[in-house]
Amino acid sequence: MEEAGKSEERRVFIALAVFLAPILAVAIVGGYGFAVWMSQLVFGPPGGGH
Repeated sequence: MEEAGKSEERRVFIALAVFLAPILAVAIVGGYGFAVWMSQLVFGPPGGGH
């Protein structure tokens, strides 16, 4: 009974590591890029103050 729980736990961890980690990484990077893009719409592009 204990072995079945460990096996299920390992399978859930692998599923999270394979699917959730890349999705989370793309969401974080995409969200940061979107925030930078929106800030440039408000404040203008970098180096534009010369």
